Amino acid sequence: MLNPVIALVGRPNVGKSTLFNRLTKSRDAIVADFAGLTRDRHYGHGRQGAREFIVIDTGGFEPEASSGIYSEMAKQTRQAVAEADAVVFVVDARAGVSAQDHDIAKYLRRLGKPCVLTANKAEGMVGAAQLSEFYELGLGDVHAVSAAHGQGIRDLIDLALAPLPKPDETELPAGDKAAIRLAVAGRPNVGKSTLINTWLGEERLVAFDMPGTTRDAITVPFERNGQRFDLIDTAGLRKKGKVFEAIEKFSVVKTLQAIDSANVVLLLLDATQGVTDQDAHIAGYILERGRAVVLAVNKWDAVDDYQRQLLERSIETRLAFLKFASLHFISAQKRQGLGPLWSALTQAYKAATCKMSTPVLTRLLLEAVQFQSPKRAGMFRPKLRYAHQGGMNPPVIVIHGNSLEHVTDAYKRFLEARFRKEFDLVGTPLRIELKTSHNPYADNEKA
Repeated sequence: MLNPVIALVGRPNVGKSTLFNRLTKSRDAIVADFAGLTRDRHYGHGRQGAREFIVIDTGGFEPEASSGIYSEMAKQTRQAVAEADAVVFVVDARAGVSAQDHDIAKYLRRLGKPCVLTANKAEGMVGAAQLSEFYELGLGDVHAVSAAHGQGIRDLIDLALAPLPKPDETELPAGDKAAIRLAVAGRPNVGKSTLINTWLGEERLVAFDMPGTTRDAITVPFERNGQRFDLIDTAGLRKKGKVFEAIEKFSVVKTLQAIDSANVVLLLLDATQGVTDQDAHIAGYILERGRAVVLAVNKWDAVDDYQRQLLERSIETRLAFLKFASLHFISAQKRQGLGPLWSALTQAYKAATCKMSTPVLTRLLLEAVQFQSPKRAGMFRPKLRYAHQGGMNPPVIVIHGNSLEHVTDAYKRFLEARFRKEFDLVGTPLRIELKTSHNPYADNEKA
């Protein structure tokens, strides 16, 4: 089950970005400079309890705008609403109802999507009488919140997610016989559809999602050397000439959803265009979600030696945070380099689901400390005592000891390199958690 998508809609200056930051628990709106997307449309990841969701922040919406920048912003907002499973319509509790609010409400009523009418900046408004005028918008009850102060936010998320189906409790077991969920991500025209058609051995038209018609990404089953794969389609998988103008060629939401539900992500780059901001944003999201990743540069046959050198340098600098991922140069059209790519994808999955025994981890830890002990911080010297595995996909190693809050990031990277080498963890992020033991005598000393 894919994470639901919530779009924040409203006229300018009603507090949508503040609400976005509150929902995503970030201090700043997530900004990604995508080609073809306006700067006022941002995507973020939120969580409440066990439920996760994707939030879309939009620019000020003027449905009737016919030209200029406001028309472009309106187009982007319509696309965000089309991609969303639920809409949060934000109004200003202090300013009251405006003609623009009526226009937006009329547009949302016509769509018929689950919609929560949210009156922001409602701090200090005890009585409901001040909010009664918003009932004339015809969108049901008004939910009062204060995004700046965090009031009413939990109830708002519950209301927005209530009509949507809950995620399945059962997940595929992480065994050898389970199908590896593989998401192919990348910009439009990077060669995703060509690559999948080459894998399948046929020119297969994968039906694309009309806006708002379905929530599930299309999954194509595939088997290679006895290993089953589920190829998760992103929105770029469709034939040229079948793309309607109303549907953007690159759907950020679909890519984020595919990454969330995948075991391994194949990030496809275009050799003719280099590493763009869009690529870096997707790569950052993959790392944030802890997914195993393999980098592949398509159209490698279409560039000369000089362009190849520039591209390799660009990958080293702009995607330095994905150093653990294997890099492959391929040509989907000419079927070049696809064999090693499959090996890397399988290896990345094995690394992500690797089981590490506690004795081996502890031995490696003590050997690393013996080789190079952590730096002293004033009167404290961190003492690392033992380690164990704390999770898989991505692998988590928990290290116990004393004064571990003084362990530097450089030393953590040193430990990470040793663990990676021992367990051959290529293609997966590795997270190291440090837990300091409690001193049983500390309370007595204070007394």
